[in-house]
Amino acid sequence: MKIYGDIQSGNCYKIKLLCSLLQIKHEWIHLDILAGETKQAAFLAKSPNGKIPLLELADGRYLSESNAIVNFLAAGSSLLPSDTFDLAKVQQWQFFEQYSHEPYIAVARFIAKYLGLPDDRRAEYEATHQGGHKALAVMAEQLSQTPYLVGAQLTTADIVLYAYTHVAADGGFDLSKYPVILAWLSKIENTPHYMAMSNTK
Repeated sequence: MKIYGDIQSGNCYKIKLLCSLLQIKHEWIHLDILAGETKQAAFLAKSPNGKIPLLELADGRYLSESNAIVNFLAAGSSLLPSDTFDLAKVQQWQFFEQYSHEPYIAVARFIAKYLGLPDDRRAEYEATHQGGHKALAVMAEQLSQTPYLVGAQLTTADIVLYAYTHVAADGGFDLSKYPVILAWLSKIENTPHYMAMSNTK
């Protein structure tokens, strides 16, 4: 099993974190997005949309889209519910992550951390904060009612939202305003076999 990714991408880190939590053996192949390595012909032959992460199975099959990979790898484990409604709730949070969270919090982080907050992106950066805080408020509301996003147990819903939430400060988001989110982050970080993004290789 091979996983192609960029070690500092939250979408790729989700996969690395899941593999660590479940002790899934794999080969990690680092690709530098900013250097254009995902646009090379050899990679495009495996992932036509030229995006990472990408999972390559031993039988030659490929799977893209971070949350699809997470759920595929977590199938049969305690991190993915077998109950159909609970599974749908996990997927609900994963769609929320991609459409209501990542476009704001991840984009703000990218503009500030990787581009250095250039003047021509400052208005876009500032615009992400309204949507980002709205997403954090939605998460905080749920986490004030349940220990994890889908009830009392850690699931892949928590893993995918943890990825960019725990580095939200890189994009200018002050998480001290959301103590319930900080407590949730701490619970995840104290899960056996947790791996920090800084240790991702």
